[in-house]
Amino acid sequence: MKKLLFFIIVAGISGSCATVKNNVDYETVQDGDSKILKGTITRSLLQNDPAYSWFTENMKYGIADSTAVQAFKNNAGNFNMIVFVGTWCEDSKNLLPVFYRLVDKSDYPDSRITLVGVDRAKTAPKNLHTKYKITNVPTFIVIRNGKEIGRVVEYGKTGSIDKELGGIVASTMGK
Repeated sequence: MKKLLFFIIVAGISGSCATVKNNVDYETVQDGDSKILKGTITRSLLQNDPAYSWFTENMKYGIADSTAVQAFKNNAGNFNMIVFVGTWCEDSKNLLPVFYRLVDKSDYPDSRITLVGVDRAKTAPKNLHTKYKITNVPTFIVIRNGKEIGRVVEYGKTGSIDKELGGIVASTMGK
């Protein structure tokens, strides 16, 4: 049985809390009515915290594009995803569940997804926002062999991020 390393550092002055647990490294900041997560987070963190009830609620709506599902299924071992979101951002609240419906339907492994929360200035720890040139959230980045092969920013070009991500995966995996 694996031992879990879990510790919390509280910085009382700013009202923030930093947590490190199994490759999860984030801080929580209360900003008015918003609870902002900044750093590497997980889906289960969003699902299990009542502050993010929007995630579970928005998972109820919509159906993943079947072509995108097939592309993710056929190539699941060949690419990783890095997803930048703002837990305060309406576009992230709408589109992250769309992404996870695609993930669920295709059985794409959570272990291949790095979910990064950003603050309102769209910054992330370790300068990840700079490394990946993040200007808007959400941003869904497809990575193969350590290199970006495509991305969908906010609603993308068509408004169907699952179709666009499926297209990126399907068109670049045969090369």
